[in-house]
Amino acid sequence: MTALRKTRIALDPDAAPFAIRAERASDVVAREALLDACFGENRHLRTCQRLRDGRAPAEGLALSAMRQGRLVGTLRLWHVSAGGVRALMLGPLAVDPSCRELGVGAALMHHALAAAKARGHGAVVLLGDAPYYTRFGFSGLKTGELSLPGPFERDRLLGLELREGALDGAWGMIAPAGASVSPTKARRAKVLRSVPHAA
Repeated sequence: MTALRKTRIALDPDAAPFAIRAERASDVVAREALLDACFGENRHLRTCQRLRDGRAPAEGLALSAMRQGRLVGTLRLWHVSAGGVRALMLGPLAVDPSCRELGVGAALMHHALAAAKARGHGAVVLLGDAPYYTRFGFSGLKTGELSLPGPFERDRLLGLELREGALDGAWGMIAPAGASVSPTKARRAKVLRSVPHAA
């Protein structure tokens, strides 16, 4: 019988894993800087932003990925009415370019979808690249009759049913349906967005 040898592993601090947790108020500045870096400062003009402006993310579904005390990923889900059908809108999903090979985006997706399902939500829609999101179960099969309040590419409007049949009959305009953010909070967020961020 061969004796098992203990293998010593040198822990490299740069290879430290990341952790996913609920977004905190202290994440706002870092989150905004990450979103600007990933999507550009004109990201506020995008069609899906119209569904988020003045709204709070769905409860328990705003997530931050942290690595060595630094925010390296963010994902939020928002309440919408998908042509009269209750659903969540996913986005934006952003990952620090230096951490993209660590699987942060996929981990955020899996965590968010599991949390949404556990909270009883039936469906999630998003505007994104099909080759990336199909691996999580998203497709355009039930979003063909849906529209967004602004320009968008039809093949990028994708949906995922967390409960079978949840998007049946979904047609028409996707509209915001979540809780409104207090005017004070909305003004504070706007000021934070206008403050130049460090590179």
